[in-house]
Amino acid sequence: MTARLAPSAALAVALTASAALLPVLAVLGELRPTWVALTAYTALAAAVGRHSHPAAAPLIGLAGWLFHNGFVEHRHGTLALTDPAAEAAHLLLLTAAALAFALRAAARRGPRRDRAVPRRHGRVTVDPKPDRVPL
Repeated sequence: MTARLAPSAALAVALTASAALLPVLAVLGELRPTWVALTAYTALAAAVGRHSHPAAAPLIGLAGWLFHNGFVEHRHGTLALTDPAAEAAHLLLLTAAALAFALRAAARRGPRRDRAVPRRHGRVTVDPKPDRVPL
């Protein structure tokens, strides 16, 4: 079972990956507001969300939106809200992609059963690993 990234770690990964995506888009000639750049950032948000805790989805979406708005839509790292409705839709799209993949991955992993939990009334569960013998 793999561990999910905490929100702070997911934010760091999303910021780093978003910055790494910029040169790729530049080589492709897509540092302009097109569907290709938005799709690339949406796929990136989904990929980071797949390995993250669902609570990290708003941070992942925000990280992708910051780079898309600052370097793809408005050059040189300038953030601007020329069309607030469109910007809100971009932020919602990136956050929804991260959340959908985080929830999907969490559902596939299932509930955590890796620890023995003491029961009430003095009874405890037995360690499910039979290869451990108490000394």
